Amino acid sequence: MMISGRCAACKNQRRRCPSDCIFSPYFPANDPQRFASVHKIYGGSNVGKMLQQIPPYLREQTANSLYFEAQCRIQDPVYGCVGIISKLYEQIRNTEIELAQIQTQITCHKLQHLQPNNAQTNFNPLPTVQAQSNFQVPAESTNPAQFQWPDQVPWFN
Repeated sequence: MMISGRCAACKNQRRRCPSDCIFSPYFPANDPQRFASVHKIYGGSNVGKMLQQIPPYLREQTANSLYFEAQCRIQDPVYGCVGIISKLYEQIRNTEIELAQIQTQITCHKLQHLQPNNAQTNFNPLPTVQAQSNFQVPAESTNPAQFQWPDQVPWFN
């Protein structure tokens, strides 16, 4: 597939674009920044070798992935794509915590309505969720080696 003129890779490397150029389908002449980004991070020769070593049906996805990863690395030289993934995992973790808190509030609210004389009770589920524990260790187990805290709270699993 030959695009009229040279592809972005051949223009960047100041060479003639052969009819079987490995770069031309994935780095068109009208988007020179695409190859420039990939070249800056991986090097043109390395990208060419990568594209030649994989099956033709995966080359477009590979070129897109290389471009995305190069853009991430340019924007965040230390973490690159890993920085984005870490932020997404943190968002998931925070959302799971929030969901667990809301589920606890719902359960407390349901329990409140199941109690007799619920109109006279001063039960408020929100402070219960955010309150610190007043857990007292019984006197017979004052040895810290005998007491073990659970690794995770069961409703976070």
